[in-house]
Amino acid sequence: MGQVAARSRHLPLFLCMPGFVLLWVLPPQEPGTAFQVDFPATGQVVVGRVFQSADYLDYAEEKQKNRCNLRHLRIKQHRKCTSGCKVSGGKAGFQSMRYRVIALYREYPLQFWVVVATAFVDRIGSALLFPFFALYVSARFDVGMTQVGVLFALFSVSNFFGSMLGGALTDHMGRKTVILVGLLVSGVTSVLMGLVTRLAWFYVMGMVAGLFAEAAEPAHQALLTDLLPEEKRADGFGLMRVAANLAIAIGPAIGGLLAARSYMTLFIADAVTSALAAVLFYRLVRETRPAGIHPQHGEQPSGLKDSFRGYRDVVRDGAFMTFMVVSMLSVLVYIQMYSTLSVYLRDVHGVAEQGFGIIMSLNASMVVLFQFAITRRVSRWPAMLVMALGSVLYAIGFALYGFVSAFWLFLAAMAIITLGEMVVVPVAQAVVAKFAPEDKRGRYMAVFGVSWMLPGAAGPLLAGVVMDNFDPRWVWYLAGVLGMVATLGFVVLHWKVESAEREASLPLG
Repeated sequence: MGQVAARSRHLPLFLCMPGFVLLWVLPPQEPGTAFQVDFPATGQVVVGRVFQSADYLDYAEEKQKNRCNLRHLRIKQHRKCTSGCKVSGGKAGFQSMRYRVIALYREYPLQFWVVVATAFVDRIGSALLFPFFALYVSARFDVGMTQVGVLFALFSVSNFFGSMLGGALTDHMGRKTVILVGLLVSGVTSVLMGLVTRLAWFYVMGMVAGLFAEAAEPAHQALLTDLLPEEKRADGFGLMRVAANLAIAIGPAIGGLLAARSYMTLFIADAVTSALAAVLFYRLVRETRPAGIHPQHGEQPSGLKDSFRGYRDVVRDGAFMTFMVVSMLSVLVYIQMYSTLSVYLRDVHGVAEQGFGIIMSLNASMVVLFQFAITRRVSRWPAMLVMALGSVLYAIGFALYGFVSAFWLFLAAMAIITLGEMVVVPVAQAVVAKFAPEDKRGRYMAVFGVSWMLPGAAGPLLAGVVMDNFDPRWVWYLAGVLGMVATLGFVVLHWKVESAEREASLPLG
């Protein structure tokens, strides 16, 4: 505690860093486009302003007697109204925060925001518990990092089977049922993990929790893909991450305080939030499984076996599988933040739970503040180069932990890692959504989940072996090397994608 308090002297200075990041990320503030709409039939004049965050005016045209259709009128291009009204516009004024929030809300369907809110509730409980998993297991059962690595490996193996099952069920049964079952079972297993007193039973509970929690993940990804058009998906996934990380910003700091008193309260809190999220999801979210997936008249409905056979088509998609393999190298580095970092900082540098909670809260706070702006900025860039940029930031940030010992530099390293995370994750999800045909979205999302599960199994185990048998700093040196290898892989993929697009654009003959 004393060490953390002493190191926290550097915290106020470091908190200025997000402001400098914001100045780099946000484009120059542009004035809004003012417009005026004249209704000759009634003599009514409507004045408003459209801003960068909302290209389309969503106006309640039903209130106008002549029903002038403004719903999809792009003001910036001054298209003519279809029923005789006149539109004129010019540059004027700056956008207010209130208008920007309203405009952002109107850009997405109501169901999207309901899903975001439900995910926020569930993530609060997970954020209380998961960052302290390694600390709990090592202290509760008096084991080393190798045994902790075994737990994460078993958890990831169950994630793999859960994802494969969930992907097939998502395309076969629909999204909503799979998500509800995952939430309820995860809540029950959270309580049981807090009650068991033997490591073997904890392993079993962890595998059950991993199986059902991951079964719901392809359904979540497919649900968002169903709700959003292609051009909105990267931004939509980014907004989902903002909500999740808002919960994570709250969770670790509170979780650190609760863990200092009783870890059981963390398991109970996770179970309660899972149950509450399940109730909200059941009452408010509709099924989004596309109608085209259902069998047509006279066709035999496909069974669950046929749904599993569809994985062969996913694996045969060479471009997608290459992208996934390179992504695994990047994730192998990133996963150390959730499995190895807390124990390393505690054992090597004396950073207690509260200190690690501050570090993780910085990660979540940056995502909340900057994720949407960064996603909008990088979504215009080639996707593979964006992934390469994120991997470079991973390499720098994680390698830094092997060279520094001051608390404020731990925070600086986390800030660099978080920039990479904000660049990589939403763009990767949007790339997968673009690869996936409508009738195989759940299965593509499930297979892409393997790029997290295999590193999630191997990463903590390998890092645990290194920490228990060699200088622990070698974990971070090797992470830097792997991050640079992943960067090179994404650059090569970019060249191949550009080459394929040029060949496709050439005239035949």
